[in-house]
Amino acid sequence: MHGHFWLRTLSAGALILALCDAPAAATVGGNVDDSPVIGMSQPGNYLAGLIASADRDTAAAEAYYREALRLDPRNADLIERAFSASLSNGDVTGASALAERLLARDASNRLARLTLAINAFHNGEWAAARVQLQKDAQPRDLTTSLLTAWSYAGQNDLRRALDTLDRVRDPAVAPFRDFHAGLIADQLGNPVEAQRRLKAAYEADKGALRFADGYARFLAAHGDRDGAVAVYKAFAAEAPHHPIVVRALADLEAGRPLRPLVTGAKEGAAEVLYGLGAAGIRQGDELPALVYLRLSLFLRPGDDLTSVTLANLFEQMKKDKQAIAAYESVPASSPLHDDAEIQAALVLDSLGRSDEAIARLQAIVAENPRDVDALSALAGVQRAAKKYKEAVATYDKAIAAVGIPTRDNWILFYFRGISHERAKEWPKAEDDFGKALELYPDQPLVLNYLGYSWVDQGVKLDEAFKMLRRAVELRPNDGYIVDSLGWAHYKLGQYPEAAQTLERAVSLKPADPVLNDHLGDAYWHIDRKTEAHFQWNHARDMKPEPEDLPAILNKIEGGLPDAAPGAAKPDTTAAKSGGG
Repeated sequence: MHGHFWLRTLSAGALILALCDAPAAATVGGNVDDSPVIGMSQPGNYLAGLIASADRDTAAAEAYYREALRLDPRNADLIERAFSASLSNGDVTGASALAERLLARDASNRLARLTLAINAFHNGEWAAARVQLQKDAQPRDLTTSLLTAWSYAGQNDLRRALDTLDRVRDPAVAPFRDFHAGLIADQLGNPVEAQRRLKAAYEADKGALRFADGYARFLAAHGDRDGAVAVYKAFAAEAPHHPIVVRALADLEAGRPLRPLVTGAKEGAAEVLYGLGAAGIRQGDELPALVYLRLSLFLRPGDDLTSVTLANLFEQMKKDKQAIAAYESVPASSPLHDDAEIQAALVLDSLGRSDEAIARLQAIVAENPRDVDALSALAGVQRAAKKYKEAVATYDKAIAAVGIPTRDNWILFYFRGISHERAKEWPKAEDDFGKALELYPDQPLVLNYLGYSWVDQGVKLDEAFKMLRRAVELRPNDGYIVDSLGWAHYKLGQYPEAAQTLERAVSLKPADPVLNDHLGDAYWHIDRKTEAHFQWNHARDMKPEPEDLPAILNKIEGGLPDAAPGAAKPDTTAAKSGGG
């Protein structure tokens, strides 16, 4: 589902304003296996809380602020900071207790009221939830309307639930409104109204997974198996291989019933919060998204899609350890489990723990030897770890599992080609690049890699330059691809053309040490030696790869020889890396 219409309403609503104005402690993240060391003084713990908040370590922030608050229990600022940190850290029960104290001092705090409303949903206290939602609520606020409707659903009051939703008149949020109206009508025994509403939401945005899934599950539950299959297949035509859709189609084929999307008012409220959180991520509103997802998981613990979405948010926020923990919380029975395991392994690899990542991916492959995604991920980690022969063997298995390759499979041949090339098996690499281009003609990454490789070897130069120029045409803002063309000019001694092209590459990717190093080399050969030294110094200060640093230091010390550069093979990491 597209998120723009949710956030247009939310951004105008007081809830998001309250979230965005929350103190710094509400920022999130944290090292899930690091335990904070609590100090003895209130100022020390307060300062530690501020530092933890700035580092987006909510587990530590909550611990420090709570301890500071224990030593100064009437401090209004500490109450608010401890509340925000607790909520962002997923401690909704603790945040609810602090919300009561916060509202005693600031009755207009809508985030505190939302928290208490969700706590009431958790306890099945529908009227109490509604009281909190309706205090200080903006008229026709989307969040309030949706949750209020579900509170009426908890009391089996379909008329009031639908009346509440129908007061939301903004066409931009109509599909979301109808989606929840349909779920509520289905829950409360009105299948005719449920089908009308769910179909309206689906027809408004057929590419939204939740709309398609909810409508298909409704159809299947009411005897229209063929209709459900048609909805899923229409979605799969636009977004192939989604695990939830693949599992649902397999269940329908086997005659197994599909679980409804929600099974009660508490899960309905969780679905509201999940949708708002997912929309917030798409809009880049990390703090509201985190709060909504935490509240959703409080009402629907272990929900697979919410957990994966939360993990995606943590990755986006560079909180890798929390991302891994969220991926690991996806139940083994979920269709998203294998994908979550793969993604957790890739996060481990990004942390420099490639051996652990490889072991985890090998375990997945051992259970599912023909899982192309797992094989591809394993090969990618092996390739990044410079285990090129192992990577080739794994890509062989992935390609064999594919069977007859299609355009979508070009990337397997491309990456296997890179692995062959790095393993000094150029004829095999060349064959793979050719196959990749056969499957996907004019693919810029393949054109870049193959064209540069030919220039590097001094063969097929006319064809190579055509490929590189075409790659630049297709990806004019890709600094690595532009660098390939510039470095090809350099390799052939065409220094003015090289300098001009490499200047553009550096302007596109100014923080890359290899591109700056290349530009320095080109400047040297057109007698711009002061600028050459500047670029080499710049490259040195950008923390280049350890194997590249000595050559850079030698150039800073003594410059370059006057001989043509083709006598010594230069580094090609950046020139051939564009996406690879």
